[in-house]
Amino acid sequence: MATHNTGEITLSRTLGLLDITMIGVGAMIGAGIFVLTGLAAGEAGPALVLAFFLNGIVTTFTALSYAELGSCFPEAGGGYLWVKEGLGGTQGFLAGWMSWFAHAVACSLYGLGFGRFAVELILLVYPGAEAWARPLTLIFMVFIVILFAYINFRGASETGLVGNVVTIAKVIILGIFIAFGIGAMVRQPDLNIFTDSFLPHGIGGVFVAMGLTFIAFEGYEIIAQSGEEVKNPKYNVPRAIFLSIIIVVIIYVFVAVVAIGAVKVPAEVGPIPVWEYLAQAKEVAIVRAAEQFMGGWGGILILISGLASTMSALNATIYSSSRVSFAMGRDHNLPDLFGRIHPQMHTPHWAVVFSAILVILMALLLPIDEVAKATDVMFLLMFAQVNVTVMTLRRRRPDLDRGYFVPFFPWPAIIGIITNLALSIFLAIETGRVGLVSLGWIAGGMLLYWGYFRKVEEKKRPLEIILREALVSVDYSVLVPVANANQARELGLLAAMLAKEHRGEVLALHVVRVPPQLNLTDGRLFLKEGRVPVYRVIDEVKKYDVPVHTMIRLGRNVPDAITKTTVENASDLILFGWPGASGTNERMFGSVIDRIISNPPADIAILRSSEPFTQDRLRRILVPVAGGPNCRLAVDTAVALARNTPEPTQITLLHVIV
Repeated sequence: MATHNTGEITLSRTLGLLDITMIGVGAMIGAGIFVLTGLAAGEAGPALVLAFFLNGIVTTFTALSYAELGSCFPEAGGGYLWVKEGLGGTQGFLAGWMSWFAHAVACSLYGLGFGRFAVELILLVYPGAEAWARPLTLIFMVFIVILFAYINFRGASETGLVGNVVTIAKVIILGIFIAFGIGAMVRQPDLNIFTDSFLPHGIGGVFVAMGLTFIAFEGYEIIAQSGEEVKNPKYNVPRAIFLSIIIVVIIYVFVAVVAIGAVKVPAEVGPIPVWEYLAQAKEVAIVRAAEQFMGGWGGILILISGLASTMSALNATIYSSSRVSFAMGRDHNLPDLFGRIHPQMHTPHWAVVFSAILVILMALLLPIDEVAKATDVMFLLMFAQVNVTVMTLRRRRPDLDRGYFVPFFPWPAIIGIITNLALSIFLAIETGRVGLVSLGWIAGGMLLYWGYFRKVEEKKRPLEIILREALVSVDYSVLVPVANANQARELGLLAAMLAKEHRGEVLALHVVRVPPQLNLTDGRLFLKEGRVPVYRVIDEVKKYDVPVHTMIRLGRNVPDAITKTTVENASDLILFGWPGASGTNERMFGSVIDRIISNPPADIAILRSSEPFTQDRLRRILVPVAGGPNCRLAVDTAVALARNTPEPTQITLLHVIV
């Protein structure tokens, strides 16, 4: 009896260790280090160095949990989906609700940072504009948020290559900043800066600085969220997480060292400590430091780098914020409006619009330091949920295939929970208004969920029964990639005849090519169009009582997805359908088939049928022969087809002598 399942959905893996590490580094070295260093120095003083180092340690405890969960759930979604899996619907909603707020408010921080850097460039030309600095900052903030909201609506996004280049450029610029700063410290050493009044505001100031700058360490979780696109995720995801944290902590600590140790307070400012001078400079403290020990060009370089970093971070974070709210809308945890896709742009346009409105409102209502603290409170609470989740899943799901285990479990997760909760609570209480905003957002979300969205979610949750029948173990497999329904029946018929001859099976594959402006996971929205051709293949194969199953795969590159499926399933033959001449001189069979036959992972057969293909048409088969392995394969294929036709079939071998 033929068997088939309802289809398996997988994502194409294209990211190596370097790619995914650079994604993590790029996400962490966003605008935070440029915008928050001066503000954090005002809270911790010279102990800013300690605050960065301790943040690295606190981050590592949660990173251990991310590494384990990312290795056993290498799929898009990351922490939001893990919390739903491990802690249930209420905690899952809360994780998404806080994640949406945190990403939106992070956008507010980046928008305000961009506005301030833009004003600084204007002041280089028109110093008299200082009186208008605040309103100009807000105007630039609103402009850049609307611009990137529109870009995300249109669907434009950075490619992986551009993202890597931007990340490397940021690291190089910060490296130059550190090198010049160390040079200045060597020329005029003054270690008393770090020994005199190291903790001007006590250990509490260090904790506030840690909470304030924690957003600069947020970003490595994107590695886990991209796990479904990573090659060998059980190996690469944990290593990329730790590599990115190590790289970033080293850079941040050295930035803090040179910012405190290489800067001299100008005489006109007065006899104040360096950290107070940096605090007065606020979000442009790094610019003032660069101007001192790098010269005027150094300040401009940092300004340009800061503008690029804030724009890059703003683009990525608006994308993340809108995708979180889009996912919640699709899950009926937010109004269905959030889960709609624009028919032309294929982007969640309403999610982008409402996320942008939230970004602008928070930037207008809160000062920049409180914006950063509100963001960090949410991220810290969400990270605490992830640490609880890793402990819960260890107990509930010991069967999970974990490529990485948290060492000394459960102590790192427990320490992560304690430190995340302690920092978030301390930050909320210490800053007052931030605590009220955070508490109000969480309380409002829970009221909405229990009062409305939970009922809607349960009412609209589809009842799905998935039947997965066990396939017969076979030694021969025919892979049939089908792009559309045009030749699906013919391909299914031919594949069944070939598979039956070898007592094998048929795998019907449809690759959904996801546009670059969409997250790879969002390709699931286009699955409906892929079910028709694979089901037509199934209908034909079942007539021959041949085992058949299906796969619908998401990917950016169709040839790569077909090749990987062939290798993963150990297919022996790939059967393509070909509509005819491609119309170009460069291609024989088209961009997909040509790519695969240039380095074939299995034997390949191509069906070209000008009329509907049936068994009755197989009365005469002509096989051109010239010797070699391809000749034997062609003859064997002809014999297999002839044996599985109801009428006698004549096979003619043609050898041309020149």
